[in-house]
Amino acid sequence: MTFTTARRAEPEAETPRPKRRRGTQVQDTRVDRVFMVGVYVLLTTFLLVVLVPLANIVASSFSSPAAVAGGRVFLWPVDFSLVGYEAVLGNESVLTGFANSVFYAVVGTIVSVALTVMIAYPLSRADLVGRKVLIAGVLFTMLFSGGLIPTYMVVRALGLLDTRWAIILPTAIAAWQVLIAMTFFRSSIPGELYEAAQLDGASELRFLWSVVLPLSKPLLAVIALMYGIGQWNSYFSALIYLRSEELYPLQLVLRDLLIVNNSGGSNLADQLAAQQMADLMKFSLIVVSTVPVLLVYPFVARHFTKGVMLGSVKG
Repeated sequence: MTFTTARRAEPEAETPRPKRRRGTQVQDTRVDRVFMVGVYVLLTTFLLVVLVPLANIVASSFSSPAAVAGGRVFLWPVDFSLVGYEAVLGNESVLTGFANSVFYAVVGTIVSVALTVMIAYPLSRADLVGRKVLIAGVLFTMLFSGGLIPTYMVVRALGLLDTRWAIILPTAIAAWQVLIAMTFFRSSIPGELYEAAQLDGASELRFLWSVVLPLSKPLLAVIALMYGIGQWNSYFSALIYLRSEELYPLQLVLRDLLIVNNSGGSNLADQLAAQQMADLMKFSLIVVSTVPVLLVYPFVARHFTKGVMLGSVKG
């Protein structure tokens, strides 16, 4: 009888894996270390350049007029006092100007964002007839303008002088924001979405409202912040187009308030006290006019950081 001996299959030799060394990191070169030190020094310098003046302004606004006029305030209040804020907030024209600035900033931002989207979205569509000519017209406005006198004549012909719309409409659209929005729509909204919406029977307006705008929150946050800050800090348009003091924005009210306080009194003591109060009020006015922007920014910062590189990378 013949027996067949079955050989067991020998396991294949496994390729030895290299052992990982724990705690090993790529060593930076000397040039890299010097570069990083330079970066931190530069960033720290920029931080101090921005932070120290802000701290000085806040500290001065809570100090006494004599301490501010004497230059004794640096980063901490001296002779803590709320006289500056009492003088600013106790003025009825300041409160009226504050309310007007809020109105101009909110309504102006809504109008500007709406008009910018209405212009930028059609320009982002490749099938728009005359698209290149229209884009060239937008770019032309970035290089040339009609000037102050023709613009004033147009505002007067439209009957907008001494009205709130004179602050909102002439600066409602900025060419730079239109280009940003157009680039975003063209590079970030897939064409497949438009084709799918067409198959479902959606109109252009429905596609813009239900698809494009929900996907464009970072863009809307960026241009809204740009328009809002521009409207809040604007005073030249009010200086040119407004005559009624009840329509003045906060910036123009603060300007007039400083001029009145600098006028002084009849004798030397009154002039000195008025000058000290004017110096203190400058810092209090800066804080009052800056706080609203600082309060709004955290709510849009999340979208703003996403929209910093709008349109720069096409995926």
